[in-house]
Amino acid sequence: MNILLQDGFFAAMAAVGFASISNPPRRAYPCCAILAAVGHALRYLLMNNHVVAVHIILASGIAAFAIGILAVRLALVAKCPAETCFFPALLPMIPGMYAYRTVEAFVLCLCHSDESTFIHYLYHFAYNGFTCSIIILGMVVGANIPIFLMKRMSFMATKMD
Repeated sequence: MNILLQDGFFAAMAAVGFASISNPPRRAYPCCAILAAVGHALRYLLMNNHVVAVHIILASGIAAFAIGILAVRLALVAKCPAETCFFPALLPMIPGMYAYRTVEAFVLCLCHSDESTFIHYLYHFAYNGFTCSIIILGMVVGANIPIFLMKRMSFMATKMD
């Protein structure tokens, strides 16, 4: 339980930092922090569950979907579009190690002319690149589905006084 709180806390801090770059209304910062904490902790829980461990791709998609649902609800409180709240909350879940390993494998692929070594690094380049891309695609789709499912509620967030 302690690790989940820690994971959520650091994700919340990162989300507030990412949110500050785009200058949202101040009332959106707590929403960004809550969404990031819940989403990142949920992904961690899904991936590290001892009963049913889920792959990072599916765990990220489910966590992004949860962030999207909560963002539509919290957008009514913050009186700003749901996207303002959930984009910064998704950024701490970007798979940085997969992106780094993709670039690393690409460089090592170019540096080696031996066929077996080249193919080895090409495999790592493809695996990490596809994994990174699918995770990001799953997060984008997962977070946007609730906006389309709850269209009326989503658009009411900015129309209230």
